[in-house]
Amino acid sequence: MVQHVYERAQLSRYLTDVLVATDDERIANAVRAFGGRVRMTRADHPSGTDRLAEVAYSEPASIYVNIQGDEPLIDPEAIDAAILAVHADEEISMGTLKKQIIDPSDILNTNVVKVVTNLAGDAIYFSRCPIPYERDGRSTVPLYFKHVGLYVYRADLLRRYPDLPVGPLEQAERLEQLRAIENGFRIRVVETEYESLGIDTPEDLERLSRFFSISAGAFRYS
Repeated sequence: MVQHVYERAQLSRYLTDVLVATDDERIANAVRAFGGRVRMTRADHPSGTDRLAEVAYSEPASIYVNIQGDEPLIDPEAIDAAILAVHADEEISMGTLKKQIIDPSDILNTNVVKVVTNLAGDAIYFSRCPIPYERDGRSTVPLYFKHVGLYVYRADLLRRYPDLPVGPLEQAERLEQLRAIENGFRIRVVETEYESLGIDTPEDLERLSRFFSISAGAFRYS
């Protein structure tokens, strides 16, 4: 799976380099086997952002992108959209993605993180609960958006991130992006049509296997 993520990331127009940061030697060996770049990190990082911050000290760049290793279908154009949103505004410290929720069951699913933004497109809050609360149930605009867990950081924020205070919101929700909001940093959220397929459960893995089976069949007989 990590090879799929790696190769999809390489299709981005604005990423100049791709590497895998891990504390698992099995993952590192798998990356080396397909010729990818890998960096071993400490095993005590509480989040992917903390892990990337370690890498940032030895891999100089002005902008860093954190792509989850369980997103084998990640859209290179979605990566580029998030990068451009941060690059275009120096006051934006971080960028990420959102996708309109179509399946009503996702609204109540605590494994699906929801996000709300202000009129400028900056994140107000991320939550595992349904946000916002539609009191009258008569809205004609799409209210619910799921957060797609891809992050773009300016270097100054990323290197400071591990030392930022962990606030009560991050502690309650167990969502690392809330640390930036609680410490006053702006997160620009870009809407995308990319449908995230993170692999968090055996059922997710089965869905992914069916997808690749269908895709391979379509390719063979086209």
